[in-house]
Amino acid sequence: MSILCRYNLLLHPAPASLSTSSSNSIPPRVSLSHLPHPLHSTTTTAITPQPYSNTMGNKTELQSDFKLVGFKNFVRTNPKSDRFQVNRFHHIEFWCTDATNAASRFSWGLGMPIVAKSDLSTGNLIHASYLLRSGDLSFLFSAPYSPSISAGAASTAAIPTFDAAACLSFASKHGLGVRAIALEVADAEAAFRASVAHGAEAVSSPALLEGRTGFAEVRLYGDVVLRYVSYKDASHASDTDPSRWFLPGFEASAAAFQELDYGIRRLDHAVGNVPELAPAVRYLKNFTGFHEFAEFTAEDVGTTESGLNSVVLANNSETVLLPLNEPVYGTKRRSQIETYLEHNEGAGVQHLALVSNDIFRTLREMRKRSFVGGFEFMPSPPPTYYANLHKRAGDVLTVDQIKQCEELGILVDRDDQGTLLQIFTKPVGDRPTIFIEIIERVGCMVEDEEGKVYQKGACGGFGKGNFSELFKSIEEYEKTLLEARRTS
Repeated sequence: MSILCRYNLLLHPAPASLSTSSSNSIPPRVSLSHLPHPLHSTTTTAITPQPYSNTMGNKTELQSDFKLVGFKNFVRTNPKSDRFQVNRFHHIEFWCTDATNAASRFSWGLGMPIVAKSDLSTGNLIHASYLLRSGDLSFLFSAPYSPSISAGAASTAAIPTFDAAACLSFASKHGLGVRAIALEVADAEAAFRASVAHGAEAVSSPALLEGRTGFAEVRLYGDVVLRYVSYKDASHASDTDPSRWFLPGFEASAAAFQELDYGIRRLDHAVGNVPELAPAVRYLKNFTGFHEFAEFTAEDVGTTESGLNSVVLANNSETVLLPLNEPVYGTKRRSQIETYLEHNEGAGVQHLALVSNDIFRTLREMRKRSFVGGFEFMPSPPPTYYANLHKRAGDVLTVDQIKQCEELGILVDRDDQGTLLQIFTKPVGDRPTIFIEIIERVGCMVEDEEGKVYQKGACGGFGKGNFSELFKSIEEYEKTLLEARRTS
């Protein structure tokens, strides 16, 4: 039984209603004539360019003050400052060179069925894309076809911004990695205009797919883009056709793929590693309006050998959480963030935190498959960690649940509102870069004005109390790689 079920009746007073629109006015329409456009087909409409005063790269805003104060001194506030309405995470797109095998491995390892596809069988001559879905979590894996068949067939692409040469270059530079963090917004065009007006670097100008799905992209960090997706018809979510509830050009996969389910339900946060934190935070805050949700310094989270600084940004409803990390230089050994930046050849997505509705069941299923095509996990903490766990967790976990945590290698942390259970995989590709975090959040259940019960964002925090343990685990893993390098 899920731990969360034990807390569904412990409701706090209802919070104030969440803002669905920003107090910041949407700027005039952007002149799009100089910006890159998506590949156009007969069913893709580019937004008509109109005169616009572009404040892209506004130096006054980009030079706004930013200073880390650390976990103890940070005071969380929510100014409801979004520049456009952000609903939720929509999907994560991975770029690779073999979408079939990458998608199959993640499907098997995470219990995420392959629910939709766009490939040769659907008439797509540009790229193969396979969509995995579990609950509200969607992973998309895309790879290019040979230029010999894709020449002149741009109109067949389901992802309007997909570029075969760029994908191959991305995979060569970064290995398997996240190309796009997609957000569902109220209006993709308005989100794009507001973003560019406040300093975002445009990647692809707005397009309307099949007359109903808005699509646009801006740069997030490194070679990662922030993708905006919107729908004209609110009924899309209840539609069974993936060309309507996801993106045009996708068709449903065979029913046999629908059977996997290990209990993973949604994306909690997507973490980025950058060489320098301050400019990355300023850039993202300026064009999204997102507020600082939490922060940690090396003193809060480091070990004696290495460390990091981290800031978490959130949207108005705090359903979209985007932590950013930078390495701490000059420590005894290179920070794990430095190792990431070296192997990734720059900034990128470090890990994706996936919420389970029953972490014990999820971990048992995943560990069954660790050495048969699934994902391996970081080494478990020593027995002393679990001997003292009851003091840290209080009465939230039973004795049996603590035993299960030790058996499965689950870390536990809590803040003044709730409890976090978490575990990390080893890097999921050939390079020591991107990995997966599996979490379950316990507590923080509130009721909105309509009587709907939901869990507050980031309930239980981000595992500050486990950072040291995690760092030790990662450092030991990296030491084995260094030793192997020396031996060879």
